Amino acid sequence: MNPITIQNPDDILTLLADVALRGPGFSTECLLDYVLEEGFTEPIFLNASGEDPAAFYKGQPNAWAVYQVREWKRVLTVSGGPGQERRARITETP
Repeated sequence: MNPITIQNPDDILTLLADVALRGPGFSTECLLDYVLEEGFTEPIFLNASGEDPAAFYKGQPNAWAVYQVREWKRVLTVSGGPGQERRARITETP
């Protein structure tokens, strides 16, 4: 997948609704559900890059390997890739 950057909250939520992450480590059938559970209800920035055969976009494999979702000072990073265990981490920027 080509790297993508989105700065519209509605477009971000729409894209995340079509992402499923499977394989070792952090996994979810709908990345949007996890993002909302963690309190990211109005994300202002999404950056997705890399390629992961265990990540699916609209049911197709090889979606992005790394996702960064920002809502003001909070950042959710989901990282993985071929042969790596996927991790999810939330940080706050100063």
